[in-house]
Parts: sequence; structure tokens; C-alpha cells
Amino acid sequence: MANFVLQELPDEMTDGKKIVYPKMQTYSLHDYETVIKHMRTYAGNISEGLIRAVFDALASTMQNWMPLGHNIKIDGLGVFSLSLGFDTSSPSEEAIAKNKQEGEEPKTKYRHVCIKGINFKPDPELLKEMNREATFDRVNTDVVVPQKSKYSREERLEKAKAIIDKQGYMTLSDYAIATDQCRTSASNDLKRMVADADSGITTRGCHSHKVWISSRFVGRPIREESSPSLT
Repeated sequence: MANFVLQELPDEMTDGKKIVYPKMQTYSLHDYETVIKHMRTYAGNISEGLIRAVFDALASTMQNWMPLGHNIKIDGLGVFSLSLGFDTSSPSEEAIAKNKQEGEEPKTKYRHVCIKGINFKPDPELLKEMNREATFDRVNTDVVVPQKSKYSREERLEKAKAIIDKQGYMTLSDYAIATDQCRTSASNDLKRMVADADSGITTRGCHSHKVWISSRFVGRPIREESSPSLT
């Protein structure tokens, strides 16, 4: 039996309407080695080495074929597909060359397109089998309400700019602490700021290496003494 809590979506995601959803409580992350051992238990005489080889072959197949426009379907598991987006870290070489010819500044529509993530759509039979055995019990707590920042959007934007002006860049943690928000709310807040061309803020890097900088300095290196530690 697993546990869940009822959580309320942030107002900015629901147009002010109160929407509550169940969120599962997780207690551990089964890493690669643990998954291999579990699969070995169910796989009978198949060796751990063979299971690793299958995983490696699957990863290689996805790396080679998905960027060419092919989705990967595994019966009983689901379908994998790529999610694309614009690389906002810097304009592409093509964009720079094109805009130089036209005498214009780099435009968003010319930014380099990159892979942002991998979508997964589970096989309906997989969900059916999991639901057949699964039971969930609600934790005896009130509905979890998202933490709201005590600062207005204008105040949050000014705090972001102040951090960037001071150290040349801003991390997600910097912004979350400065605006008194959880990391998820802070991340969503920054996405909206970057999408607003008038905010003056853009991003560089991705995932754990992602930082926010002034859009005035796109294409310039972050000054060395202010570079974030990525270790």
C-alpha cells in the first residue's frame, strides 16, 4: 500500500480556481543497480550482464533513431518521443549570420532548436495491470497549499535583476531564496519572466547548469570571477 496527499495547484496555473489533486508520496529512488537486481529476480535464468546489455542497446537505439524523427514503442511499457524547444542560451550561428546580412539584432524565431526532454506515454495495459494490484491510502493531513511569495511580480523581477547585476548570473536557488518561494514555484515564475521579452532576463545552460542572465549580455561570456560552480 502506498500513501498520497491532497495538494492544491498554484493560483497562477488555474486562473484563480481552486483545484486539488492527489500526489503520491515516494520514499526512495531505485537506482540502476537496484533495478538490475530486481529484474534479475523476475527474469529467471537471465544474467545481470545480459540485462545491462539490453539496457545499453535500448539507450543506443534511442540516441541514434529518435533525433531522426522516430518514436520508440515497447509493447507492455509505452511510447517514447522527443520534446523540442528553443535553446535560449545564445543565438545560433545561422541566426547571427542571417541577422548580420539583414542588419538586425538576433530574433527569438532564429534561435537554435534543441532537444528539451523525452516524453513517455505508458501502454494502457501497463496502467491496467498496475491498478489491478495497487492500493492508495491518504495521509491524515490537510490539503497542502502551495507557498505563495509575499512579493509582487514587479518586486520579484527587481530582486532577480539585482542578483544578476551583483554577480553576473542568478541560479534557481538564488531566486527562490530571494523571493521566498519553493523551487517549483520559482522555476515556473522564471519561465514566465523569460517568456516576457520586456523582462530583460534570459537563460544560459540547461538542467543543473542552468543560470539566468541579463538579455543584454547574450553572446558574451559570464565574467570568470562570477561563474557559478557546476561541480
